[in-house]
This record gives sequence, C-alpha cells and structure tokens, in this order.
Amino acid sequence: MQPSVSCFLSVVFLLGFFAVSVLADEPDFSAKPQKGKQIAQKIELPKSTSTWKKKKDQPLEATFSQLATSKPVDPTQKEDVRFWLFLPADYDESAAAKSWPLLLFLHGRGEWGKDMAKVKVHGPPKYLDSPNIQEQCPFIVVSPQCEEEYCWSAEQLLLLLDELEKTYKVDKSRIYATGLSMGGFGSWLLAETAPERFAAVAPVCGGADVAQAGKLVDLPIWAFHGEKDSVVPVALSKEMVEAVRASGGQKAKITLYPEADHDSWSETYKNGDLYDWLLKNRKP
Repeated sequence: MQPSVSCFLSVVFLLGFFAVSVLADEPDFSAKPQKGKQIAQKIELPKSTSTWKKKKDQPLEATFSQLATSKPVDPTQKEDVRFWLFLPADYDESAAAKSWPLLLFLHGRGEWGKDMAKVKVHGPPKYLDSPNIQEQCPFIVVSPQCEEEYCWSAEQLLLLLDELEKTYKVDKSRIYATGLSMGGFGSWLLAETAPERFAAVAPVCGGADVAQAGKLVDLPIWAFHGEKDSVVPVALSKEMVEAVRASGGQKAKITLYPEADHDSWSETYKNGDLYDWLLKNRKP
C-alpha cells in the first residue's frame, strides 16, 4: 500500500504566487529519464487521425462531439508523440524492485501544438519541477502533448501506455487517467474505450457520450466542474455521472465548484485528496 499523499501538492498553496518557470526552447528529447525529474521524451507511434477543426464563428459547443469520439490511428503513417515523463525520486528499475502507479495527464486545447512548455502551464506537470513536490510524488507521471488542431486519440494513448509498460516499472493494476477541458473529454473517452485498463479516472470540466456510460459501471470516477463554466457546460459532467449511476455504477461521483468558470482545474489539482483517492483504487 502506498503511503498517504495528502501532503502531495499541499505546498502548492505556498507556490501559488510564483510563476511557473518554463523555457520556450525545444527540450532535449534524447535526455535519459532521471529519478525525481520531469524529462521530455518522445515515442514513434501510428499517426492520430482524431482532428478537431473548428469552423470560423462556430460555437465551441458544436465541436464537442468530435472530442467524445476517437478515430482509428493510421498504421501506415508514423509520428513522434512528445511527452513529459516524471519518475519518482526513489524509482528503482531493477528486476526485483516494486512497480509504480502511473498517472496519465491530458492537457486542454490551449496547450496543444509543439511548444512543450505549454504542457506545464496547468495540472500535475505545472508543479513537478518543484523539489518539494518531486520528493513527495509517488506516481510515474506522463503528460503528452497533442498536435494543434487534433484532439486526444484514445487508440494512440493506449499504444503509448503499452510502450511505457514495456519500458518502465509500471504497476498495471494502478494506472490512472485525468485531464482538463479537451483533456477532460480525453480521459472520459479513454475510460469508455478501455475501462478495464484503468484503476480510476478523474475528468475535469469534460464530457463524453452518455450512450457509453454502461461501460463504466465498475470504474471509480471522480469528475470535477465549475458550475459557472462558460466554455464547457457543467451539464456535460453531470449527465455523464448521472448516466453511469443510472446504469448501476456506484463508484462515480462529482465535485462542483459553485463560483468557478472554466478553470475548475486549479482547485482540483492542488487538492491532495484527489491523489489519495486515486491511490486507494486498484484493479483486482
């Protein structure tokens, strides 16, 4: 059993007034992963075909269906999937060493593109360059970047997990997914595509296809949303959680922030209770 991580990210409250220091320069993708460090990596995978192109003057709501549907990858084409990789400070890669829980974080639309620094603007990667956080983080944390005008492909992300499991000491019974906005949709989509792959998911201000809710009845889900969200309607999270519960799922819950607009992620990702909850869930 992992030790409590209620203190994990607790120091974020003290860091809130500091700007995140990230460089816009291209990171060194050839750097070898290091324990207790967030290092840029890339893996060649089949190309994603999950595009998200918004027509001029088209309301964002009209494109939500694109985010909730993953198209197949194209095996005839390859692309480099770029991501930040964090290994815990006491990570041990020896054969006899224990395996580690893995947290997959999916960013939002504002962070897509090729500037890897953007991925560190929000969520867990925002804090993982802090020495205090690095010492406490008990997860392997993987934070990929989505290409501009593309949305998250569940198929490609699952292939990424396959490669990570081959390379690192990943506890396959403790793989978790979370993400915000476009990444909130992505984490719901991953859960619907391969619910057996995850021990728990935590979508933030996202949504999904309620017709697929029956697939999620056995999966622990903790959704988060701002009640005044002017970008992604709070109804999308509420409807998904209600649909899972109506299908017989007793492990789905939602936290609503009464005064929050679209930014429901800042409060969520600095809450140590989220990480404690994730680690309490393990696949049989």
